[in-house]
Amino acid sequence: MPRLYGFDDQSRRRLRDDEVEPTRQMVSRALAGASNADIAAWANQEGHRGTLGGEWKDASIGRLLRNPAIAGLRREKDGSLVDAGHPGAITASEFHALEEREKARKTATPDDAHDYLLNDEASTCGKCTQALQGARTNAGTPGYRCRPKDKNGRGGCGEVRIDAELLDTHVGEYVVAELLKPGIYEQILRAQELVKEQVEKFKADLVDLEGRRKEAAMLYGQRQISSEAFVIADGELTKNLKETRKRLRYAEQMANFKLGGVTDLVRWWNTAPTASRRAIVLLFLEAIVVYPARARGVRTIEPGRVVLRWRKMGSASGS
Repeated sequence: MPRLYGFDDQSRRRLRDDEVEPTRQMVSRALAGASNADIAAWANQEGHRGTLGGEWKDASIGRLLRNPAIAGLRREKDGSLVDAGHPGAITASEFHALEEREKARKTATPDDAHDYLLNDEASTCGKCTQALQGARTNAGTPGYRCRPKDKNGRGGCGEVRIDAELLDTHVGEYVVAELLKPGIYEQILRAQELVKEQVEKFKADLVDLEGRRKEAAMLYGQRQISSEAFVIADGELTKNLKETRKRLRYAEQMANFKLGGVTDLVRWWNTAPTASRRAIVLLFLEAIVVYPARARGVRTIEPGRVVLRWRKMGSASGS
């Protein structure tokens, strides 16, 4: 059985560096509305090939985009998605958006999956610091929201909602203003080099955490620690692994996107895939904090509602 594209081996313990960025580009194009056939044509034109060396087809793109493993997930018997315990090339929210896209393709509904720019930790709730997630309103309009706590206590205050186009445009205008500054191209490249160092650190941290997790399991198997101690240790290590994988994923997004010979960064911003624009946003901004609107239905960004915390470009950390 061939390995899954984007992974170095069949066990999916390691991502394959030269296939991660093409996978993210495919996903970005899919969420931007491109068909699987268009994505296959793009991939083949760029020289990307499948794991067995063959060209991409509509069907092979579809199989890849439907596989939850590319987001570090696996599907349970009841159909629910859970953490698979291995890294992913894309985020869980991006995969959920791919599933929305697949449903839309099957049912021919007019509402395509929205390609959120500031999903997955890129923006946070100003009241409880929970990450905002993409979610459509009752009217079907794409937006961001702080999800309220579920029955297991996961979630935030649920008090912040904002129109996705409104927030994306607001942040985009400030980022484009930064792109117009002299010498910003060189600053971006320097920041990427620093982030690449962070990528290697996160990879080393993952190896260390995986080793400690195996060691705890071995000690438990040899009855040198109690089941209670093992459960506590394994739970903490699992939490740290998940957090480190998330940091690594965002650092890789910042480090791996290609500017190439771009001379007009503003024009590039207006045509670049969402994943590449998100990488620039993450390089520029340490945090995008959104507070509740003064009243419901507000269609403007009120003063103080969105706080942008700018990163010093010479000290980008990816953390």
